[in-house]
Amino acid sequence: MRFVPTLLACSLAFASVHALANDPKATIADLDARLNKLGAPKVEGTATVADKEVPAIFFGKRRINGNYDVVDEIKKASGATATVFVKSGDEFVRVSTNVLTPEGKRGVGTQLARNKAYDSVSKGQSFCGEVDVLGTAYNTCYNPVKDAGGAVIGVTYVGFKK
Repeated sequence: MRFVPTLLACSLAFASVHALANDPKATIADLDARLNKLGAPKVEGTATVADKEVPAIFFGKRRINGNYDVVDEIKKASGATATVFVKSGDEFVRVSTNVLTPEGKRGVGTQLARNKAYDSVSKGQSFCGEVDVLGTAYNTCYNPVKDAGGAVIGVTYVGFKK
């Protein structure tokens, strides 16, 4: 009977991972919680991403530009693609992502396409729905990242390939 608690624990762990699988709303909540656990979001200074100089986005003391820990944790936990974008002028640039280009490289430095998601997050609103991500259809959710003053400074994204 010793393994009943272990079996129960394994079943609960599987169920929690399965609950995130293909559920963009639950998965983006997980991504945002992981980032917010690091601290408040802010933009400070600049960083080079894929030969582009863009604002550096931080959660707490951790610079997210070029840091893939959190997005890779999301991929491992749920199978979802995940990205953190920083606002640079009128664009949102991928600075941390597990989304791959057709060449098999992380899609850092690429911009959020001008689509329904862009329109929503630019206005400080979330968006969930089907979106083409670097040429592939995904079920997605995008959330604006706001600084302490309420200004949109970035975007979080998760998606599941259709």
